[in-house]
Amino acid sequence: MRRQRAFTPSLLALAVSSALSGQALAQSGTDDAPLLTEDTVVVQGKAYRHTATKSALAPEETPQGISVVDRETLDQRGVDSVAEALRYVPGVHTELRGGAVSRLDLFNIRGFINYQNFYDGLPLTYNDWNLQPQIDAFAIEQVEVFKGPTSVLYGAMPPGGMVNLIARQPSSQPFNELTLAGGSHDLREGTFESRGALKDDGSLNYSLVALGRKKDGQAETSEEERYLIAPSVDWHISDRTLLNLNLYYQHDPSAGIFNTLPAAGLFKDNVNGRLPADAYSGDANWNTYDREVLLVGYKLNHELNDDWTLLQNLRFMDATAYQENSYGAGLDADQRTLARRAYLTDEASRSWAIDNQLSGRIQTGSLEHNLLLGVDYTRLNSDIRYEDGAMPAIDLFARNHRLFRPADFSTDFSADFRRSTRQTGFYLQDQIRLDRLVLIAGGRYDRYVGNEKGMQYGAQVDSTVEQNKFSFRAGALYELPGGFSPFVSYAEGFEPITGHDRHGNTFKPTTSQQWETGVKYQSADRRHQGTLSAFHITKENDPTRDPNGSAYDKIQTGEVVAKGLELEAGSYLTDNLSLAASLTLMDMEVTRDNSGLAGKTPIWVPERQASLWANYDIFDGALAGTTLGAGVRYVGKTQMDAFNTDQVPAYTLVDLALGYDLGRLNGDWDGARVQLSANNLFDKRYYSCFDESNCWFGAERELKASLSYRF
Repeated sequence: MRRQRAFTPSLLALAVSSALSGQALAQSGTDDAPLLTEDTVVVQGKAYRHTATKSALAPEETPQGISVVDRETLDQRGVDSVAEALRYVPGVHTELRGGAVSRLDLFNIRGFINYQNFYDGLPLTYNDWNLQPQIDAFAIEQVEVFKGPTSVLYGAMPPGGMVNLIARQPSSQPFNELTLAGGSHDLREGTFESRGALKDDGSLNYSLVALGRKKDGQAETSEEERYLIAPSVDWHISDRTLLNLNLYYQHDPSAGIFNTLPAAGLFKDNVNGRLPADAYSGDANWNTYDREVLLVGYKLNHELNDDWTLLQNLRFMDATAYQENSYGAGLDADQRTLARRAYLTDEASRSWAIDNQLSGRIQTGSLEHNLLLGVDYTRLNSDIRYEDGAMPAIDLFARNHRLFRPADFSTDFSADFRRSTRQTGFYLQDQIRLDRLVLIAGGRYDRYVGNEKGMQYGAQVDSTVEQNKFSFRAGALYELPGGFSPFVSYAEGFEPITGHDRHGNTFKPTTSQQWETGVKYQSADRRHQGTLSAFHITKENDPTRDPNGSAYDKIQTGEVVAKGLELEAGSYLTDNLSLAASLTLMDMEVTRDNSGLAGKTPIWVPERQASLWANYDIFDGALAGTTLGAGVRYVGKTQMDAFNTDQVPAYTLVDLALGYDLGRLNGDWDGARVQLSANNLFDKRYYSCFDESNCWFGAERELKASLSYRF
């Protein structure tokens, strides 16, 4: 007999969903606080697949680390980027290039850097240079973080995990909301969301989101500007067939800065004093980043019968980015004069991504098998032009950001080439249930082909890399009485590596293996949830210096080990008060290397991280309809450079959020709501570094106020 299981809210969603309860009360007109019941279901739509299994199975049945940030959390905290959305997720260290760099969502998961997100289950293809699609937080319904190696389902990925951004979905229920916002750095923002039925019978539903945002960047003279529109339509062709058509268009005429500053003057002593948090080493006449991204796709979901379903997910991307920028070329002995170089990049990418999935259930005696068979394919062609030339130095303590004339730009060296990649994967997974025991096993075979052809720094290049890899994962979870579910899992991953050794042998892919064990908990009334997990990740085949070759020769003997402990918990302490907490302990080390890095900790990896978010809803009295939120997040010390010559200081930041339903003041204002948020409330100075010459300021205090109206 098939067990019927409801999809339950995530930990972070549980901790903040009491905000919804106040809103629900305003709409229903009751004064009783709603409680989560056994019938609570989160509906994602027929074409939705959970990131950790590519199925509709509940995440608590998966023996691997998973975190989810829902739409209500994003709204309440005034989140404007995916990087901001990940601030309270355990195991994730976000905004690695500081607060002024907003053009990419750079973060690491369990110590390993991730440059590529997924959007609705398909990769946002990245050309490994500067053209990287960045989905705006307003366009997504929730953020799903799948931790550990994920190659069995997604192919080439870093060992730490991945982020999948779930798009807003069409619905037959009418909904319209217009929001205007303002805040720090002269923020001006307008957003619109609408969804509903296009036909009375509900067979044709739509969703539409649109945004316009303009503000001053954190760095002097910089600006940030963005426009997006993302429509999608669900066509229920029949009771068993759903076709979703979707489009995402985004234009970023300005995207702040990308420049760095030396550590001296930030957190290291400088005879000239300290630099302000808006300090900038670039030039206003040579600071451009103009990006345009178009994504067009569809999802076709067809139920072959009551047990088997076929899903095809396809997307085409057309993107361009033009950049004028500069970088530091050395700080003089006076500790104030920074030598600089100017450069430009002109990039265009086109890609296709398709994932075909066949999933079904088979009952064999007392065993229920949830099978998944799939084939996916990704193709990227990217044209890249790079030019580099001289630029006047800048006095960091008497900054003049208009020293360079674009007409004076002269190229010293350049590159003009095409980069093409293709990846094809075949995968199989079986998730088995035997009463309270859940087993999962899967395997995947990948074929990767990469080519670079053209001029690179004065030499013609035409190189091709072909790599094949098989990946495997297995796990088990047992549901004990009382809500505890211990689990254990093993997972493998890989990343393609270009280049060759001094003998002409092409490199193999880097490989990774993770062991993870822990326990998940959910109380019978669903008021309390938590996950405690311990993991051990080994990454092998890292290129390192060949001791018998030149300084540029590499061999694949490098190894990195990451060990850690993660705790994530959410609880309704009362009907009004909910808490969400996280703790991460990390121990990461280069265990094999020929460059002097053995025994060192990689950069951007704090040993300790912790966060706590409290949410309080007021249901009665004069302040009924008010939602109060407060959070604190701690990030421990990190290494300043790869050789661990110094450390970047730890920091603790405080965030606040306040929302109020204006309909409580006057019935004529039903549907209107004000929202206030403050990130880094006390304007704490904090930093991140790649090395002593390349550091960034963390985000300054950000205040945001919005007025929204639902109709």
